[in-house]
Amino acid sequence: EPRAACVLGIDLGTTSVKAALVVGGEQGPVVAESCSRETQAQTGSLGAGPQGMEQNVGKIIRALNECLAALPQQQLQRVSHIGISGQMHGIVFWKRDQGCKWTENETGPTFEPKEVSNLVTWQDGRCSPDFLSSLPQPESHISLAKGFGCATVYWYLKKSPDFLKSYDAAGTIHDYVVAMLCDLKKPLMSDQNAASWGYFSSRSKSWNTDILKKSGFPVHLLPEVGDPGSIAGRTICAWHGIPKGAEVGIALGDFQCSVYSCLTEKTDAVLNIGTSAQLTISMPLGFQPPETPDPFSAVTYYPYFSGSYLAVAASLNGGNVLAMFVDMVTQWIAELGLEVQETTIYPKIIKAALTQNNSKLSIHPTVFGERHMPEQLASVTNISVSDVSLGHVTRALCRGIIENLHSMLPSECLTEMGVRRILGTGSALARNEVLRQEAERMFPFPVVYGKDVDAAVGAAMVM
Repeated sequence: EPRAACVLGIDLGTTSVKAALVVGGEQGPVVAESCSRETQAQTGSLGAGPQGMEQNVGKIIRALNECLAALPQQQLQRVSHIGISGQMHGIVFWKRDQGCKWTENETGPTFEPKEVSNLVTWQDGRCSPDFLSSLPQPESHISLAKGFGCATVYWYLKKSPDFLKSYDAAGTIHDYVVAMLCDLKKPLMSDQNAASWGYFSSRSKSWNTDILKKSGFPVHLLPEVGDPGSIAGRTICAWHGIPKGAEVGIALGDFQCSVYSCLTEKTDAVLNIGTSAQLTISMPLGFQPPETPDPFSAVTYYPYFSGSYLAVAASLNGGNVLAMFVDMVTQWIAELGLEVQETTIYPKIIKAALTQNNSKLSIHPTVFGERHMPEQLASVTNISVSDVSLGHVTRALCRGIIENLHSMLPSECLTEMGVRRILGTGSALARNEVLRQEAERMFPFPVVYGKDVDAAVGAAMVM
């Protein structure tokens, strides 16, 4: 008898690419196989200087190809649908008819990028608060921020307009992959990704074309917008043995897919701490965000699935803050003429913090700023002689990360919205018992772990 069809889910993340093969089980979707590869795609940014954050698209696609080559061929041959998610906000440019070239590989045909720019990621900081305030006001419920696709286009328009003349298409990195797989003449984008670019009205599901045209914005670069969960096209080649003609879903936000992979109960909130951090709940069906954003509100409403929204406190400060702290400690040790690997430091600082249950030290950990308060950086207060051990500092830092999120979407709000428990997810929470303890101390609900968020799996489930 023919084996049941399966769905391939792909997530193009900030640091790694993940692929998961999902099959239908009696209790719902089951992950049959998965694979992930670090992209190591970080690259210098010529015009934007140290504020720029760019990634090499060739390296991202290489990691994607390595992932697929590592999955079992006989299962790839049964793939009928492909769901793709990736980092929101970012932007990549390409030439429509020369975006990639298809080549024959050991595992079947695959594509490599051709006339494609670097990916300017969501972490990009070239758009300063001053620059952003010089741009026209969008008609959108989301405030414009650095790292947003449309803001980046404005930056090129003003600082290096010739760059834009080389390209006639743009999208997120996952929109690019969908466009290549299906040979789309014009890129297609879900409203999840469009809303994360700025200058998009979620109510009318349309770009602010009038506002953009008036200021000389190259609107021909903007993708068509469709509904998340719909089909963008079919594969034009037997990609890594996946049959030609497999249906490819419109690219989705990694955040929405992560939440989709674990949020089943209306009364659950999701606390996810990875590179950055989010606390999120799904709004009741029929909820519409306000017409204009409250620039000082820390809560943003993200388009979710079937017309619904997620309320999200999205912090730019999560596991990246701990990584920076480890990096700082490593550098200090090196300056003292000693050598220690970063990988050995992380478990040791966690162990030290576990012995210090209380620390009066107070760390406000916003080293990366926050979208609603870009000027505010980090601070350490209440330093006393007794609280300066590595354990005290690490404990205070972990507490600060949780407190910062809690200040953005406090327990009182969660209680009002009917939340009864919190699902704790993400790599930083999984690796760090101190963060878990602080989350449990901060929130008056049970925090449960074990349902891990997985954007690749979520993208497959949507299909």
